[in-house]
Amino acid sequence: MNQIQTIEIPIAGMDCTECTQHVQHAIAGVNGVKKVDVFLSSEKAIVQLNPSVVNMAEIRTAVKNAGYSIAKDEEEKTPNAMLADFSRRMFTAFGLAFGAVIIIVVLGEWLGWLDGLTEFIPFPVGVALVLLGGAPIFFNVIRAALKKQVIAHTLMSVGAIAALVVGEWTTGMVVIFFMHIGNYTERLTAEGARRAVKDLTAMAPQIARVERDGEEKEIPIAEVEMNDVVIVRPGETIPVDGEVIAGHAAVDQSSVTGESMPVEAGVGSQVRGATILKQGTLKVRTQAVGAQSMFGRVIKMVEEAEAHRANVQQFADKFSAYYLPIVAGIAALTFLFSRNALATAAVLLVACSCTIALATPIAMLATIGSNAKRGVLIKGGKYLETLARADVLLIDKTGTLTLGKPIVTDMISLNGMDENTLLSYAASADRYSEHPLADALRRSAQERGIALREITNFESLTGMGVRATVDGKIVSVGRNTLMDSSAPQQAKELESQGKTVLFVSIDNSLAGFIAASDTLRNDVPEALQEAKRLGIKKIELLTGDNERVASSVAHSLNISYRAALLPEDKIRIVKEYQSQGHIVVMAGDGINDAPALAQADVGIAMKAGSDVTIEAAHITLLREDWMLIPQVIAAAQRTMRVVKGNLGFTAAFNIVGLTLAAFGFLPPMLAAALQSIPDLGILGNSARLLKNQ
Repeated sequence: MNQIQTIEIPIAGMDCTECTQHVQHAIAGVNGVKKVDVFLSSEKAIVQLNPSVVNMAEIRTAVKNAGYSIAKDEEEKTPNAMLADFSRRMFTAFGLAFGAVIIIVVLGEWLGWLDGLTEFIPFPVGVALVLLGGAPIFFNVIRAALKKQVIAHTLMSVGAIAALVVGEWTTGMVVIFFMHIGNYTERLTAEGARRAVKDLTAMAPQIARVERDGEEKEIPIAEVEMNDVVIVRPGETIPVDGEVIAGHAAVDQSSVTGESMPVEAGVGSQVRGATILKQGTLKVRTQAVGAQSMFGRVIKMVEEAEAHRANVQQFADKFSAYYLPIVAGIAALTFLFSRNALATAAVLLVACSCTIALATPIAMLATIGSNAKRGVLIKGGKYLETLARADVLLIDKTGTLTLGKPIVTDMISLNGMDENTLLSYAASADRYSEHPLADALRRSAQERGIALREITNFESLTGMGVRATVDGKIVSVGRNTLMDSSAPQQAKELESQGKTVLFVSIDNSLAGFIAASDTLRNDVPEALQEAKRLGIKKIELLTGDNERVASSVAHSLNISYRAALLPEDKIRIVKEYQSQGHIVVMAGDGINDAPALAQADVGIAMKAGSDVTIEAAHITLLREDWMLIPQVIAAAQRTMRVVKGNLGFTAAFNIVGLTLAAFGFLPPMLAAALQSIPDLGILGNSARLLKNQ
């Protein structure tokens, strides 16, 4: 069986969404390529291929034939490549300078200042200048035409040639000049989309100081291995994810989680790469490095967020494909009815196809990138668009609404068993469980000096509890339904106080029960009120806890609730709201929430504690701050307003421009000059998102 391999390929020369589509089609056409995603923001392609069928030479050729290239590191550049790069820059500088001179000359003639001056330049010389200045662009247009493709510069190139046909070589030269200006503007706009990814990537550590053979050595981060001991001093960036084995320090985690205050780290603490040591010195045993570290995963998620396109972006991409033929049709009709070659050329010149495709991704990527710096990972524009329309918020309780660190408050043993023995059996049976209530049992046992016993046959019963063999006895710990017995009156009284009661059974006989309570997060009430203000009409608590606990928490927050739920119940409730036409947001933190997070229109993982939860969720909060939820809802709504503004401005510009050009009110020269305005407008409008997040 052939092994499918996934590789990342850096692509140079992409300036707009249309470029990514050309590269994607080119690579997808190579035999042996199974799947390809091309990202404008990170300037790369992720390709799934069969290495026994396809090689890099074939992909490189396909990319080159599409008009782009596979980028190389600076140190890998050959002298010829560097010379070509230098020549291209010099040619661009010469073209811009010459174009500026031409504009001055033509403007002067238009205003009557330089009457007759352009007559000193023979027409054949003017034609040669136009062809020389536009050669790189014309070459790309011809190459696309041979592949039966129409690109953004096709129309303007036809317009420039049309200007030559009607004897307006000066107009043709100005068209070429503004085509170069348009290219520069589009590169500037695309660079705005890439800025967030580049800012994040720039934070990634490059060097690590490791302890090997009793010596400290500084090595590239790529050479750090698992279990290497890394030494970090004050002011330095922690280069890896790992466990502190020596030292005590304050760590600034703002680059990963967005937290403004440093956190304390000592022996046994977990630290993350790309965070900064403010005080103290640490020795860290490496557990993850590079792409496998939390920061590496953050960068990867931001880079690949572009793959999850919003519906409005997909519409814009499809519209762009039809837009150029529509403009060509308008130009043909203009010439058919008016016989005005200049008006026809102006129609071709004023059209802005790349702008339509750029209107959405620039805004989306600005929001995704800026939120990543604040500790909010958004998997794509699709989820921003959906979140902006959300009207139902479903919430898990333990670890989501509450701190997730309940404490044992009451223990009632039966059949003459003392409390410490009851707790010993319960905590031992739960020693391998990740549930917060299990952690509460273990902490309580530790505080009482009770050592946990060895267990066998551990079994986690999702949504109900655990079962294990402890000292030869079958011990079950969990909800009353697990014990298959009615709850004693004492347990009911504890539950009426909003406490969670865990029933402990030994050899199928109820031995007692333990009550624990959790603490509501301080920022939850304010966050829920803000969510309601932003348009969330229904907020409901979904919990596996019993009716009394759920009621106590829900009433304190003035929201509805459903109790005693299994994971499949939460999925059913999400589907129930969706079937009624609601846009559902689900917020949770545990593995048992993962199915509901995936089913929801937008699933929000409250913390990055589980790979399963992060994978299932569409948005992940890297720090436990409830105010981030209304903030990301507000960011989504703000982003969609910017997107609609971009699309509205672009549509209005094109409609007005095409109308004026078709009726002869817009000279070709002015049409070419105005063509780059929408790009600048979109860049400026979308840049607001970088400031306002």
